[in-house]
Amino acid sequence: MRRLLLAVVLGACGRTPATMGDAAPSAPASSSVAPAASVSASVSVSASVSASAAASASVDPEEDDEPAPPAPSVAAPATASASASAPAPKVAAAASQKAPPKFDPKVPKCRLQKPLPFLIRANYTPVGAHKEAHDKAIRFRTEHYGYAKGFGDPKWNAYPPSHYATDLHFMGLTAKLHPRIAPALACAEQAILKHCGAFPYAPAVLAGIRYENTYRGGEITNHMYGIAVDLDPGRNTCCNCVPPWRDHPLCKKKLPIEQRMAMPMCWVKQFEKFGFYWLGRDKLEDTMHFEFLGDPDKILLGK
Repeated sequence: MRRLLLAVVLGACGRTPATMGDAAPSAPASSSVAPAASVSASVSVSASVSASAAASASVDPEEDDEPAPPAPSVAAPATASASASAPAPKVAAAASQKAPPKFDPKVPKCRLQKPLPFLIRANYTPVGAHKEAHDKAIRFRTEHYGYAKGFGDPKWNAYPPSHYATDLHFMGLTAKLHPRIAPALACAEQAILKHCGAFPYAPAVLAGIRYENTYRGGEITNHMYGIAVDLDPGRNTCCNCVPPWRDHPLCKKKLPIEQRMAMPMCWVKQFEKFGFYWLGRDKLEDTMHFEFLGDPDKILLGK
């Protein structure tokens, strides 16, 4: 009778006998806890890779003898230590990226080359005053990378750059780019892993091809051809670009350009070995931007 009465009372209260003792801890809410763990794992992998690259670089006789640059006062990306009830920080998106690669001496070797001078924008801008030079640069890019509507002649290449664009990987990040620059990008990555371990930096954003032109004055961006990349636009400044880029707090200070970006100058040096031009050297002072201006037919040694 007592058991029957107890069951009736508990039923009225909406509980069962099994819930009377200490309840097992409930599973954590699946809001931002999982991304936080994932980001932590990603950071851990990045740290181990950096340590491995640093060890390799420390015994390499070809290592760039460059002092560590002063740390720029660029705001670090939000971490995943925020409250579980807060929205997941933007950096959580990086949790899905691949782990940064390790230095691999078996990667095909690239020929050292400089940008072709007639492809450097300073040599054909302003377009109105350098039409012949501009047309030469347009034709080369069209023939090698595709026809961008309104620039050049489709007879030079029947397909747009987007026809060729494919996913390329760099430092665990992915962006759509022209496959012809893939070997140069891979060689730049390997050189960074080999020589820049003493300058820790892990980009969270990699931007590649664009499908609309963002340049003015009759000029076309190399992003349209899929041969340009932007690394961490929020952390590497472009102080002479249009707003909001020029409004970055670091652009308001009189600082050397290497202190207006989070990326180490060691990275710039490695990119420049393989035909990439750093737009930080341009009047735009676009520190996030690299564009391949070398000869795509002469990237790999032996070809």
